[in-house]
This record gives sequence, C-alpha cells and structure tokens, in this order.
Amino acid sequence: MTVDGLAWGVVRVGGGPAQPALRDAESVLLAAELELGHDPDLARAVRAPDLNALIELGAPAWRAVLDACADAPPVARVALADCDAMLPVRITDFVDFYASLEHATNFGALLRPGEPALPASWHHMPIGYHGRASTVVVSATPVRRPLGQIAAGELAPTRALDLECELGFVCGPSARGPIEIDRASEHIFGVVLVNDWSARDVQRVEYQPLGPFTGKSFQTSMSAWITPLDALAGARIVPRPQDPPVAEYLRARSPWALDVALEIELDGEVISRPPARALYWTPAQMLAHLTVNGATLTAGDLVASGTISGAVAGTEGSLAELWRGERWLRDGDEVVLRGRAGDVQLGEVRGTVTR
Repeated sequence: MTVDGLAWGVVRVGGGPAQPALRDAESVLLAAELELGHDPDLARAVRAPDLNALIELGAPAWRAVLDACADAPPVARVALADCDAMLPVRITDFVDFYASLEHATNFGALLRPGEPALPASWHHMPIGYHGRASTVVVSATPVRRPLGQIAAGELAPTRALDLECELGFVCGPSARGPIEIDRASEHIFGVVLVNDWSARDVQRVEYQPLGPFTGKSFQTSMSAWITPLDALAGARIVPRPQDPPVAEYLRARSPWALDVALEIELDGEVISRPPARALYWTPAQMLAHLTVNGATLTAGDLVASGTISGAVAGTEGSLAELWRGERWLRDGDEVVLRGRAGDVQLGEVRGTVTR
C-alpha cells in the first residue's frame, strides 16, 4: 500500500462518533485502530471529530499515520458503504483566489463589457477574497437556492445559479506569516475539489466596490476526501510563464503547478473539462501572498484556486462562461466535479439544487 492510494477523511460508522480515517478504494481504515506507538498527542488527534488536531501536529505525524496503514490490523478496516463521510476539517478560514487567467479574462469581459477585463494588479499578485468559512459543506450536501438582491432593491431567489470548478488546498500546521514561498508546500496538508456555488445576478449587483459577498457566501462544497499533497508528487509540472516578472517573494527556486484533469458533470453528462495545469498563479504563490503581510495560516484553513478555465471551448469552469447566460442551474439539477492526476483520483464534489 502506498500513499498514492489513500485519502484523508472523517467518517461515522454505524451511527458512532465522527473519527479520522483514510479511504483505500472501497474500504476505510480507521486511524484510531492503527498501530501508532505511544505518542499521546497523536493518540488524541486520531480520536478527534475532525482532522484539525492531526494537521496541527505537522508532516511527521501525517506520515506516521500513513505508514501505519501498510500493516493495518483487520479491526481497522471497514467497508466504505458502511460509513457516512463527514466534513473532514473544521474550516477555520476560507480564501478563494482568482488564479486562472482565462477565467479572469472571460469573466471580466462578462461583468464589465467595454472596460479592461483584468485589473492592473492582476498580473502582479494573486487576487482573492475571504469567503464565509461557516458555509463550507461536505460533498453531497443539497444546494438551497439562495435569496438575494437580483436588482437594486429587489429581493428574490437567484435566477442565475452557477457552479465554479476549483482546486482547494487544506492548510496547516499553523504559522504566522510571512511564509516563504519555497516552504509553502510544508503548509499544505492535502488537495480537494471545490465548488464555489455563485448567484450571478446577485453578484453583478453587489460586487463593486468590495467584491463578492452574498452572491457567494451561501454555500461552498468541498470533497469529503483529502488527497495528500505527497500523493500528487508525480503530477507536479513547471508552471506556465508569468509576464511581467513577479515580485521577489513570489519567485520560487523550483516552482511547481499541479497537472490535474478536471471534469464537470451536469445531470449525468460531462459538459466541460477544465485543465488545472493552466492556472496562472501556483499554490505556493497563493500561500506566500496570503501571508506576506503577517497573516496567520491556521490548521484547517481552506485556500481555493478560484474557477479554473482553459483557453479552448469545452474547458470553461463555470456556466457563465460555457453558456453565456443562456442556461443556469435549475431546481433538481445535480452537479458533480471530478479530478484525476495519473492514477490518483481526487475526492469528487457532488451537489443537487433544491428550492
């Protein structure tokens, strides 16, 4: 058994308490039942109701649990079908970036026709916004159509509900910034898929001058299973060129991006295949910029890439780009996001729209 086949999560078995676990194909290894030696901090962490305490212990503890899976006793293994997957981390903070050049360009043109698609600062720093951590939910949670001001003074259910296909990075252990870019990977526990559901009519009314607010803060969905960053070592690639040259704190000695093939399925039909390799800003650059002012990164923080879109038709990461407002999500629609890097399948994100 190798780390490539395992993913972190939290499950309930038979109505029991939530507990850390690792998914291994169609079975689950309960971390509390593994042979982990006599470290009291680790023993407490694998019995906690979320992964935050384990994340806080750092990479040596994460690897100790993964290594113990190789000789897992039979009592540790249960069928995936007998488990209820929970939100794996208590989300302490949520930042959503705007890291795809193609998406930012497409969306700028849609929201601000006749004006420059990108702000002047876009090529100089990763731009993001703080989302509402308490509305991050686990995959398969229904998506309730939100109310909002769809026109100034007009409160109504959104008529332009959209999806956003993103990569997310679960962070920790805690550290006060600045985090050096070449050490950023030490603060990425693992990778998830994220759907940052968006009410486009609400967003259009409210986004200036301070950016996204109620048009996005109603719900964000993430994978139940977190892929260890080490499992994606084979998916690391050289990032796309950046022009103009970025500031020194955003220059890594050995820069890397992730080559993850994504797909968006709507009601059983794949409608787009966004390429994560096309992201302009890298995960390390996002963390370096997020903390350059001294901000604290906390175990359980979720940092997302923003919508990922490619340069050709059929690679758009949102319906706004794909269908230009001719079709939005309807009640009863089911959206599934999937991602694969070689043989590594990331945890899917699923959601059905309800009234």
